[in-house]
Amino acid sequence: MTDNIEVFTQSSIRITDRAGTIYCDPFRLHGTPKDADYILITHDHYDHFSPEDIEKAATAHTVLVVPENMKGQAKDVAGLVGSVVTVRPGQSYQVGELSFETVTAYNNTKRFHPKSAGWVGYLLLLDGQRVYVAGDTDAIRENRSLSCDVAMIPIGGTYTMDVREAADLINAMRPSVAIPIHYGSIVGSKGDAQAFRKLVDDAIDVRIIMQY
Repeated sequence: MTDNIEVFTQSSIRITDRAGTIYCDPFRLHGTPKDADYILITHDHYDHFSPEDIEKAATAHTVLVVPENMKGQAKDVAGLVGSVVTVRPGQSYQVGELSFETVTAYNNTKRFHPKSAGWVGYLLLLDGQRVYVAGDTDAIRENRSLSCDVAMIPIGGTYTMDVREAADLINAMRPSVAIPIHYGSIVGSKGDAQAFRKLVDDAIDVRIIMQY
């Protein structure tokens, strides 16, 4: 179910699927893979929207997907990709061979990710599986009620959920697999992943796959 998913650092993810090679928030990539069919950006913070890493992953045929309020930033990297698609929260999209839904992502009480910004997570529909890439968010009504097979959620705290909040969300969502992201570099520690695993119900498979 997750053999096709890689987590590099922070929220930098690569997924290979019949629809193509999908990057979410590429950041501090090692090498220049130049293999992206799709690059999905959740919001405009530097560790999620990195022009340097978009250039490392993109080809002349890559589709860059960004929240609608990032049109300006997208113009700055449009020459690195084949096309740009803008999205709004709570919508369904078909972009080329890739089907996905957007899920609003925001903080409840912190100021870093306001709901008004229109930032998103992505629910990818991949080979019969529903794979949720949360972006930077707290546990909110919109994701607590989400149905998915794989959930990739931030656990590092400060800007997002911390370990306990993330585990509580996963226990409410009940995915088959949970993958922690957004910890161990800019925020949180590498040990957060094991702490998260201990708090998640045993029936949910926690996979710790961050590479660096």
